[in-house]
Amino acid sequence: MKIQEEKIIFEEGVSFKLSFPSFKHHFYWHYHPEIELVYVEAPHGIRHVGRHISDFMGSDLLLIGSNVPHLNFDYGLKTDYYQAVIQIKTDVVDHVVKNVPEFKKIKDLLDRSYLGFSFKGDTKKYVSERIKNMKSEDKLGSFLDLLKVLQILADSDEMESLNREDTRVKLFFHDKVRMGVIYDYVHAHYHTKLSVKDVASIVHLTPAAFCRYFKKQTDITFTHFVNKYRISIAKTFLLQHLTISEVCYKVGFENVSYFSTLFKLITGETPTHFKNRISLP
Repeated sequence: MKIQEEKIIFEEGVSFKLSFPSFKHHFYWHYHPEIELVYVEAPHGIRHVGRHISDFMGSDLLLIGSNVPHLNFDYGLKTDYYQAVIQIKTDVVDHVVKNVPEFKKIKDLLDRSYLGFSFKGDTKKYVSERIKNMKSEDKLGSFLDLLKVLQILADSDEMESLNREDTRVKLFFHDKVRMGVIYDYVHAHYHTKLSVKDVASIVHLTPAAFCRYFKKQTDITFTHFVNKYRISIAKTFLLQHLTISEVCYKVGFENVSYFSTLFKLITGETPTHFKNRISLP
């Protein structure tokens, strides 16, 4: 599987596109020249932008630069969710933002968006509300709302850079991307005993070559990725009426003590604390 280039079709006379796509059954590892702002609400999900892989809980707000490879944020979701995607023509940056002194902060933000940004706290809450209230039929009003949103993001200190280096498609284009096969295999077998040898064989690599390939693509080891993926799934199960022991075995761990230790290492809290914190009154 290679990185796919998404061809975005815009209505005549607009500078950006607001859509509510659903690709949860597809591994859509793709790029496009448009800058993208994504807001998603879901119990949990995977955040894969450039070489960065992590998970999110509840919701996420992301800004992704031009030609930065990313996975659809609803991949593998089995629950109801909300996803809004804003794709902005590069013309907006080249002919509007760059030529207006008052937009300097927005320009600086968009110039650095090749790193990929995730926004938290009040920024995420306020911007998500503005996105939900955007009306596609009010073209001028929506464009002004978009500029306001970008200014809020540019002024925010509640921002996390997802990559440390340039990951735009020129660095990926000639690579034989096997990540889709790997993701699908982990998604289907996370509850079993996953071995590097088995996964390496399905992408026709030796275990050593596979480990090098995966680390180069993601900046983390395959074992760490599987552990984070299992813990992400475990969080969803803990939202249900399952015991910690049941969840442990359900996501592929064989020892409750090890599961609890790893859960705290990855999330910063124990399964018990997490379960109590998110339990409805």
